[in-house]
Amino acid sequence: MLLPALLSLLIVTVHSVDLPRLPLVPYPQHVSLLSSSSSSSSSSSALIDPLTFTFSTTSSSVLLKEVFDRYHKYLKLHDFVQKLNVTLPNLEVVIEDPDEELLLMTSENYTLTIQTNSAILQADTVFGAMRGLETFSQLVNTNNYSLPTLHIEDYPRYKFRGFMLDTSRHYLSVGVLKQLIRAASWSKLNVFHWHIVDDPSFPYCSVVYPDLCRKGAFSPHHVYSQSDVLEIILFSYKHGVIVLPELDTPGHTLSWGAALPGFLTHCPGHGNIGSDYGPIDPSNDAVYPVLKKLFTEITNVFPSEFVHLGGDEVHYGCWKSDQNLTNWMAVHNISGNYEELEDYYETRLLKIVNSLNKNYIVWEEIYTHHLDITPETIIHAWLPNWKKVFQNATSEGYRCILSACWYLNRISYGEDWQRFYKCDPRSFNVTAPYSQQQLVLGGTICMWGEYVDNTNVLHRTWPRASAPAERLWAPEYLTDVKFMEPRIEAHRCRMVRRGYPAEPTLSRGHCHVEYTWATHH
Repeated sequence: MLLPALLSLLIVTVHSVDLPRLPLVPYPQHVSLLSSSSSSSSSSSALIDPLTFTFSTTSSSVLLKEVFDRYHKYLKLHDFVQKLNVTLPNLEVVIEDPDEELLLMTSENYTLTIQTNSAILQADTVFGAMRGLETFSQLVNTNNYSLPTLHIEDYPRYKFRGFMLDTSRHYLSVGVLKQLIRAASWSKLNVFHWHIVDDPSFPYCSVVYPDLCRKGAFSPHHVYSQSDVLEIILFSYKHGVIVLPELDTPGHTLSWGAALPGFLTHCPGHGNIGSDYGPIDPSNDAVYPVLKKLFTEITNVFPSEFVHLGGDEVHYGCWKSDQNLTNWMAVHNISGNYEELEDYYETRLLKIVNSLNKNYIVWEEIYTHHLDITPETIIHAWLPNWKKVFQNATSEGYRCILSACWYLNRISYGEDWQRFYKCDPRSFNVTAPYSQQQLVLGGTICMWGEYVDNTNVLHRTWPRASAPAERLWAPEYLTDVKFMEPRIEAHRCRMVRRGYPAEPTLSRGHCHVEYTWATHH
């Protein structure tokens, strides 16, 4: 992408110690002010009228026009006072490939140049333009509708920037999920890891096995119909977010049992959450056709190139207490080591998923228990010893993503976002730095569902999730909590202005526009 001729006169050199103080979250890779100083106070400005400002493009993309509509609404939320000195009437948006699919490796790169009388956003894809439009909207000073004149070259540090929601332990409505997805796009996250079912409930309404939903959900009202799921997928796509479904097996499957007799291991006194049943029974050959039909449906419904297979916290005590299973293991030459039994199950499951031409992600136990996995497997680390897991897994050529230090459900008093901000997925010991660190695809910010539902998940998630979101996008050197502090609070107030009930990040302060529940419902 060519820069305007004016930029050739620019003499600013930006380092981590003198970055422009701009209210951007996440902070871009490269920012150059169109001035002779790195201080934003000496930068020239462009002035807009949010009521008449337009986005222009020669692209025929229907999606891009929907994105324009969205950001027009954000601009018009400001308390506007008519001005006579407007200098910037529109933003020109240029897309190189408007038909690019939304995949993990899809380019989200963009450049943004704002001058006093003109502005241009250039991107490889519509999804890169989305990221650039978010940055543009964040630059608008809501007090006087000015924007600094600058040039930004931006792209994500990590391709995989996810957030996980658990909809089994407590149900989250479609409307609330949409609000969470919308907020995630404001922090440039691109994967919604939907932990859709678990032990407590099975809210996903399967077409091939409708009784899973009928008998496994909390009630007929706490479910996701096929139309609900498609609505979430389409909404996410329009915000540049991939929906990654997770069906966690062989553990965390208690809610499957009512619809599938004989599917789970029967182990009275040793079952999950006080029941008489534990993980899926690997010895039952009838299990695997069910899994094939169900995963075939999942891979057809969800367009993501990945599926998450879970594999964590398999309760070996239940398997061990089942004498019939022990006898079966002896006949099949599987020793008393229950990792071998798990390996038997996972090997058969991976063959099923491989036949469906889907890539897959697994929780780290699949790797640390030394199961026989393929080189394409992506390891998802969630336990405290994640650095050792990454060190070993990447040395063996496995790709990895991180969640261990980004569990938002573990709340604490005070500014706990700071500890999230200090964690970096590549801060582990390596013998081959470039090759090993490049195998770290990014990470996932997790909100598990034990103590959140529609009443509190919105404000508990954001803007705390914006701290790790910046770690996944922004330059590696950007680690200064003090530099982040005013920006995350500005981001929080921006979310409030847009109608989202984001909680405070500082112990005192206010937003120019305060959130009022009645105003937004």
